[in-house]
Amino acid sequence: MKALILSCNTGQGHNAAGKALKEEFLRRGIPCDMLDALRFARPKTSRRASGAYIKTTTKFPEAFGAVYKVAGKISSDKRKSPVYYANTLYGRKLYRYIQKGGYDCIVMPHLFPAEAVTYIKKHYPLSAACFFVATDYTCIPFTEETKMDAYFIPNDELTIEYAERGISPKRLVPAGIPVSKRFWEKQDKRETRMGLGIGAEGPVVLIMTGSMGFGNVSAMATVIEQGLPEEGRVVILGGNNQKLKERLRKEFRGNKKVLVLDFTTQADLYMDICDVLVTKPGGLTSTEAASKGIPMVHSSPIPGCETKNAAFFSGHGMSVLGGNEKEVGARVLELLKNKAAVRNMIEAQKHYVDGKAAVAICDYVEAYCQERIAKR
Repeated sequence: MKALILSCNTGQGHNAAGKALKEEFLRRGIPCDMLDALRFARPKTSRRASGAYIKTTTKFPEAFGAVYKVAGKISSDKRKSPVYYANTLYGRKLYRYIQKGGYDCIVMPHLFPAEAVTYIKKHYPLSAACFFVATDYTCIPFTEETKMDAYFIPNDELTIEYAERGISPKRLVPAGIPVSKRFWEKQDKRETRMGLGIGAEGPVVLIMTGSMGFGNVSAMATVIEQGLPEEGRVVILGGNNQKLKERLRKEFRGNKKVLVLDFTTQADLYMDICDVLVTKPGGLTSTEAASKGIPMVHSSPIPGCETKNAAFFSGHGMSVLGGNEKEVGARVLELLKNKAAVRNMIEAQKHYVDGKAAVAICDYVEAYCQERIAKR
């Protein structure tokens, strides 16, 4: 058996889910490759698509929300969208790559390759089994126009929403959102704090801005640091947003309570040491945090799927939502004082989020493919 994971660079959550699945496939000894599907489109398409996504979501979130809302209204299983036709343009090249690679299955944590593979299945003799992995707690627009062997969704409560979009419940597998093994486990808090140079005393509040550095972090950080004891720390992961990090470092220069860090691959370790996490409600990061069992405050979502993520988490007691930056800060300080609320939140996370979803998904894919191979 040989697996191919196809993702895209529009937001790193999709890639993180893909990497978690690749990690699990390789752990089992199953050969697995992971690619950006847009590499098969015209040159620079992937970079342009990623750049357009980042610019729209960071600078014009309302416009992004409006487009998402319109997409939801026109989305239908009765017709194909412009998104589908755009992804058919590289279908032939992608098909040739799949055939040459001899893959038995294709796993897609992003809509774009799922659209392309749907086109391929219609026009070429594709033998590989095809799977879609949802990375948000909602059925995103145009998912229903794809044709997959199975759809892995975050929770069984979403079955009705997917079915109403025209996807057969028989193809829905409520396995959860896959996260890396690093988020299944928790490291010793004191040792990890010392290893990261945070110090052993005082509460730690972690603010994650995403790989692209979303949000007005300054206001919420100010509220939080003013409410912390002298030994408390606000650790800000600024992602790749250089302007944001420079602005924050200038504003909090000389303030020992606030640490502004560059993009890191050790987000799991910073989660291990924090007492409360502040993050935008991305499906992947929220799932990683819930897998760790961390009290969580969601900042204002980017209109669209993040709105649904925030509603799912807060509605099930897995997080609290701040309407603005100052409210986010106030919610953090409340959680630091309310141990009962923290316990209840962590219990809710354990109930609704399966941190080992990658194992469940790979179990399903492996069994499905082995059965197909045996019938050849």
